[in-house]
Amino acid sequence: MPKQLEIRLGAAGDALDRFEAAWHRVNEGRAMRPLEVLSFPDLPSLLRTLSVARWQLLRRLSEEGPLSIYELAKRLERDYKNVHTDVTQLAALRLIERREDGKVTVPWELLRAELLL
Repeated sequence: MPKQLEIRLGAAGDALDRFEAAWHRVNEGRAMRPLEVLSFPDLPSLLRTLSVARWQLLRRLSEEGPLSIYELAKRLERDYKNVHTDVTQLAALRLIERREDGKVTVPWELLRAELLL
């Protein structure tokens, strides 16, 4: 199974519901399945955070593998400072990882969004 991150819209209480469900599964002796979730309170927040430019940045890193921020900015034909800001924001959300060699990479093979109305 590919390493995946689920992106969801919902209130902070949703995380508590997931924790409670996992707790019950363990108490019942059922297997735990690892689940990585990134939640946003609403669609405007998600779209502000994952702008078109940031999505392109994630795609480029996913396709080309680890790159320095300088090299990434060059390949995206974007200003270094703006790419650095985007990388910092995406790393804070765990969408990007910084490696010890200074390069950044996308640790996920799949980003799966769940948008309930």
